[in-house]
Amino acid sequence: MIDDDGYRPNVGIVICDKQGQVLWARRYGQHSWQFPQGGINPGETAEQAMYRELFEEVGLGRKDVRILASTRNWLRYKLPKRLVRWDTKPVCIGQKQKWFLLQLMCNDADINMQRSSTPEFDGWRWVSFWYPVRQVVSFKRDVYRRVMKEFSTTIMLMQEVSLPRTSPAYRRKRG
Repeated sequence: MIDDDGYRPNVGIVICDKQGQVLWARRYGQHSWQFPQGGINPGETAEQAMYRELFEEVGLGRKDVRILASTRNWLRYKLPKRLVRWDTKPVCIGQKQKWFLLQLMCNDADINMQRSSTPEFDGWRWVSFWYPVRQVVSFKRDVYRRVMKEFSTTIMLMQEVSLPRTSPAYRRKRG
């Protein structure tokens, strides 16, 4: 399903832990890392696609996460010309994405990237919140920067709420 401008509707997923770190996944058989993402099927909402992709790529279900935020608008990136499949009709020149910020509510051990018959990822790790912006492939960097900027307020509020009131960090923020 490609729109009139040549962009494929897609969802992106940022999963965070209680410390505000984000799940960073390694593409199967490659050295490149990214957030989970995937296409929206005809008749599917962005949220439905997100839950489907979450299960297919990370092995998690609705009960394992909590939606904290989603991007206000669709964000687009163009594929490099060498990655465009010019022989398909309609030609897809890039992705338009709706992003979701999820909080992991289960144990790390519940993450299983091998649930799908065709896994997208073969490894994962927790990284600092801004790390992916510098590390993702260059043609996705602007979208990642915009996503993380939009989600940063939610992450900061989540971390502030989780700080114990007696911690030095909490006292510094208040005083």
